[in-house]
Amino acid sequence: MKFPWLSIVTAACLATGVAAGASAQSGAPASAAAGGAIRNVVLVHGAWADGSSWSKVIPILQAAGLHVTSVQNPLTSLADAAAAARWALAQQDGPTVLVGHSWSGTLVSEVGTDPKVAALVYVAARAPDAGEDFVALSGKFPTMPVRAGVQNHEGLTTLAEDAFVNYFANGLSRQEAEALYAVQQPTAASLFANRTTAAAWRSKPTYYAVSADDMTISPDLERFLAKRMNARTIELDAGHLSMVSHPQEIAKLILEAAGRGG
Repeated sequence: MKFPWLSIVTAACLATGVAAGASAQSGAPASAAAGGAIRNVVLVHGAWADGSSWSKVIPILQAAGLHVTSVQNPLTSLADAAAAARWALAQQDGPTVLVGHSWSGTLVSEVGTDPKVAALVYVAARAPDAGEDFVALSGKFPTMPVRAGVQNHEGLTTLAEDAFVNYFANGLSRQEAEALYAVQQPTAASLFANRTTAAAWRSKPTYYAVSADDMTISPDLERFLAKRMNARTIELDAGHLSMVSHPQEIAKLILEAAGRGG
């Protein structure tokens, strides 16, 4: 099966490990994959972003000897994004860590039941239960400033430049935020209400990185989700794009999920 809209960035190399620091909280034990050691990582990006948002994390994981795939998952529907993620997982040669940022935590919950997925990592991400109305759940928490900058263009949404730079990419330099703004991908307005049919975190080792300074998803909602999943949790003094501002810490959490923590 081919997906003409799917572009993936893959690479692998064998090198040395990496160390980084973050404040650890409670959660799941380090993962141990059935069928062999974990050597694959699949990364999925969130709304108003693309696969390049993982560009600082990827070389750290590669240097630790992991095979990394950053999926250019479409932001048109959960079904479309899930098809792209499942295609990427099918290309992996064994146990894999599935990592999602922001909206793509929904994707991790949906496709993380794949037998190749050995562990899940959520980065400042949604983490819905099966069939859950996540819009209603998030409505119980504070509305974040980025919401005012959402622009609707006949069913496709983008973020206004001011909202993107100051609230979506807070914590980054102006130059870096502007570069990410230039590559933001339009996101279907209907995407956010799509409901999952599965909750992979109920059966897989789960890890979560909370962004304490997030202005896109409420940090309190992130903490609630991490606790509900009994995830191994770290909390970073970071905005929504913690994998850009704190790549070492995010990579360290992924390495831990892959059984390479220490």
